[in-house]
Amino acid sequence: MLIERDRVVTFHYRLSGAGGGVIEETHGAEPMVYLHGHHGVLKALEEALAGKGPGDRLAVTLPPEQAYGLRDEAARQRISKSHVAGAAGKKIAYRPGMVINVNTREGLRPVTVVKAGLTTLDVDINHPLAGETLTFDVEIVDVRGASEEELAHGHAHRGGEHH
Repeated sequence: MLIERDRVVTFHYRLSGAGGGVIEETHGAEPMVYLHGHHGVLKALEEALAGKGPGDRLAVTLPPEQAYGLRDEAARQRISKSHVAGAAGKKIAYRPGMVINVNTREGLRPVTVVKAGLTTLDVDINHPLAGETLTFDVEIVDVRGASEEELAHGHAHRGGEHH
């Protein structure tokens, strides 16, 4: 079965920056699973995967404009520490450079701490990989039809579980 809209795709990947250093990878861990055509991965990566099948391997290099965008040096905000995901009731020592997830109207968003105060954080709201040229080395593991529930939810469910 080949990758096309409404197919659930399982793949391993290694993500590298322009200098070749590995940023993250799934080999040796759980593979990535997404519902093709439903914004589960970067659009340009999804386009490169279309028409491929299990066992296919490919390298996809994306400039910043096709990955996480260009950096906006003015993209800074002061937020309440209460907006940090999973931090309720925890004493966390926030330090400049830490990447944290904050709750927004659109869901969780990764931000980088610039400065920490007693009750607030100054954060850089650029995606941590904004401005980076990225290479995805991909190995497609499986492609299957999506269930009615997955289509209704707009995302894949791993092993019958809802995520």
